[in-house]
Amino acid sequence: MVGSGLLWQAGSILGLAQGDVGPAPRAAKPIGSPLGYSLQDVAHEAGLDFLNVCGGDKSKKYILETTGSGAAFIDYDNDGWLDIFLVNGSSLDPTVAETRPTNKLFHNNRDGTFTDVTEKAGLTHSGWGQGVCVGDYDNDGFDDIFVTYWGEDVLYHNNGNGTFTEVGRKAQVAGNPGRWSTGCAFLDYDRDGKLDLFVTHYVNFTLQDALDPGTNPYCMFRGLPVNCGPRGLTGESATLYHNNGDGTFTDVSMKAGILKQKSFYGLGVLVADFDNDGWPDIYMASDTTPALLFMNNHDGTFREEGMLRGVSFSEDGKTQAGMGVAAADYDHDGWLDIVKTNFSDENVDLFHNDGDAAFTIVSGPAGLGKETHLVCWGCGFFDPDNDGFADLLLVTGHVYPELERIHSDTTYREPRVLYRNRGNGEFEEVSQLAGPVITTPSTGRGCAFGDFNNDGCVDVLVNNQNSKPSLIKVTRQNRNHWINIKLAGTKSNRSAIGARLKCVAGSLSQIDEVQSGGSYLSQNDLRIHFGIEEKTTIDLLEIRWPSGAVDRLHNIASDQFIRIEEGGKLAVLHRAT
Repeated sequence: MVGSGLLWQAGSILGLAQGDVGPAPRAAKPIGSPLGYSLQDVAHEAGLDFLNVCGGDKSKKYILETTGSGAAFIDYDNDGWLDIFLVNGSSLDPTVAETRPTNKLFHNNRDGTFTDVTEKAGLTHSGWGQGVCVGDYDNDGFDDIFVTYWGEDVLYHNNGNGTFTEVGRKAQVAGNPGRWSTGCAFLDYDRDGKLDLFVTHYVNFTLQDALDPGTNPYCMFRGLPVNCGPRGLTGESATLYHNNGDGTFTDVSMKAGILKQKSFYGLGVLVADFDNDGWPDIYMASDTTPALLFMNNHDGTFREEGMLRGVSFSEDGKTQAGMGVAAADYDHDGWLDIVKTNFSDENVDLFHNDGDAAFTIVSGPAGLGKETHLVCWGCGFFDPDNDGFADLLLVTGHVYPELERIHSDTTYREPRVLYRNRGNGEFEEVSQLAGPVITTPSTGRGCAFGDFNNDGCVDVLVNNQNSKPSLIKVTRQNRNHWINIKLAGTKSNRSAIGARLKCVAGSLSQIDEVQSGGSYLSQNDLRIHFGIEEKTTIDLLEIRWPSGAVDRLHNIASDQFIRIEEGGKLAVLHRAT
C-alpha cells in the first residue's frame, strides 16, 4: 500500500511542476439540477451560545467597528472531532465594553452539540479581536492558536491537557500594542520543520485622531455620512516572524523583503505553493490598494510580483477593496487558482492559474461576475456534494448600518452566495436551490470549513457581526463517496502545513494543500477532504511534504477518516456510519 519516501525535486514527481494532473473529460452539470445535499443552520441546537460584538449595530462611527472577526475549526485535544473557536470584538459603548466580551472555545461532544470550555481552557482575553490561525508552532503534537487584535496580538500555547497559556509577549509575536493586525497564517517558509508566522496589518488607527462620519469625501456613501476610511488613512505593511525553535520568534520582515511593500491595507492572507516549486508563497488581499503576491526565493527571502502575475488589480486595471481569499484547483489542471472577495460594486475575482503562477481573471466567463452589489468577506472552496469539483461559498454583509434608513438596492444585511462547480470551468449560482440558510440576509464576516460531525460532508462555520454565529450543516442526499486525511509531519512541521496532496480515483485527479489561515481572517479544518463521486477506492494518494519527502499510498478504501504520518504510516481513525 505504501510507497517509499523520496526527495522532491521540481518537475520530478509525476510532473507536478508542469501541472500535468489534467482535467478529466466531463459533461457539464446541467443548470438547475438537484444539489445532492441539503443545508441547515444548527448553531442553536449545537449549543453555540455566542454573540459577536463589534461596535454598534445601528450605526458605526469608526472603521474599527466594521471589520468583524474570524472563526476557526480546530481539534485542540486530538480526539478526531473538530472543536470551534470564535473571535470576539468590543464596543465603544462603555456599558458593553465593561462586560469584557471574550473569544469562545466550544468543545465537540461528538453528538452534534458543543460545550463552552472557554474559562476552563484559559482563553478569556478580551479586546478588539480580528483574525485567527492555527498551527503547532513547537511541534509538541497539539495545535496552538494565534489571534490578531487592534492592539497586542495573542499566542495561545496548547498545553495538551485541555488548557492554553498565553505566550504572545514571551514568544515575541505580540507586536506593537498600537498596531492593528488582521489576517494571519502559520507557514514554514524556509522548510526547516518549524512553523513561522505571517501577519497582515490594516491601517494606522487611533481613537484620538479618528475623524467623524461625513468629515471628508472618504466619509460619505451614496449621500450618507458614514465612518471614514480606509482611504485617507495611513496604510500599513505586513510582518513575517521566523521560528527560532526555542519557543520564540524573530521579526524578519526587513530581511525577508516583506517590508519593501508599504502603505497597504492588508486583510485576508493566503499561503500556498502557486508555482508548484515546493515552496510556500504568500497572497495578501488589500482594501482599496493593490493585492500583493510574495513569491518564495528559496533562500529565506521573497519577491513581490502581484502585478506581474496578474493578481493585484481588477480586469480593467483598478484597485479593489479586497477582503477574503481562498485557493483550489477548481478545474483539475494541477495548479492552484485564487478567489478574492471585494466590496460592493466590485466583482468577485477568480484568478485562473495558467501555470507557473501566471494568472488570468476569469470571473465573467466562469459565471462569477453577477453579484456586484454585495460586500463579500469570508469565502471558501468546498465540495458539499462530494463530486470531486470544488464549489464556492461567499459570506456577505455591508459595513454601513446607516443603509437601513434609506431605500436602496444595497442593504446592511445581505444574503450569502453559493456557486456550484459545473465541472467544465464554469460556476452556476445555486443560492435559491440551497434555500434560506443561504438566501436569508445576515452580517457575515469570517467563515471556516470543516466536517464537524464526521459524516463525510464538509460543513461551514460563520461568525456574524453583532449577531449569533451560524453552523451550516451539510447533509448529503446522494451516494457519492469521499476520503478525509489528517497528516502528521515528522521531519516536516507536525501540523503538516504546506503539504501538497494528490488524490487519484479512476479518471478523477485532484490536488489540495494543508493551509493555515485563509478565507476572511479564519481557519479551516487542517484535515483534507476529497469527494470522489461514485468511486469507492482511491487508486493513488500522493503526499509531498514540506521537508521534500514524498509518500505514495495505493488502493485506499473510501468513506473513512485516515491519518498519515510522514514516511507513509497510515492509520484508520474511523469509518463513516
